[in-house]
Amino acid sequence: MKRRLLAVLVAAFVFVPSAAAVRVHVRVEGQTRNIFGTTEPVLDVKANALDALEAASLAGEFYYHLQTTSFGPYVDQIGRYPAGGSNGWVFKVDGKSPPVGADQVTLHDGDTVLWYWATFDTNGKGPQTLALRRKGNCYRVFAQDDNGTELHAPGAVLHYAGKTKAASFTGTCIGRHHSLVFATAPGMVRSNALA
Repeated sequence: MKRRLLAVLVAAFVFVPSAAAVRVHVRVEGQTRNIFGTTEPVLDVKANALDALEAASLAGEFYYHLQTTSFGPYVDQIGRYPAGGSNGWVFKVDGKSPPVGADQVTLHDGDTVLWYWATFDTNGKGPQTLALRRKGNCYRVFAQDDNGTELHAPGAVLHYAGKTKAASFTGTCIGRHHSLVFATAPGMVRSNALA
């Protein structure tokens, strides 16, 4: 009888699916500076974009607050900036802004989650986000709209080793360097940083 019970218990543990984490890149951009993950480090996340913020908060030791609404949990503050008026916290997954709450977006290994501070205009449109790609010592800068479409980023500037250089959609070469490189542009969310 004991053997049979033990066999049933062992079988139950073998067939219970585990809540395996997914490994995703996470970055949090504040109103005036990066809050977490300039280089988009990989974190183990339970399942969704809200879990990605939780994992980043633990890794980066920063505060965030959730408000319960009829639509689900709403991130109403990250760091020192509470949402209010036409300002607030939003997110993108792989450059796209999902039409659902962060707790409803299932993540997959390799996804990139970006949480960022946004100021919305009178039409409800938020800022574009910048992205940076590297090929050798050249960096390509582009803006992304909410659909993830790659667009030119007028006025984009590369920042590296205490220097700046005008950035290009097709690529800007900066020569050998030993610092992180990131991009900014007026009215857009700063880019990821690359070595």
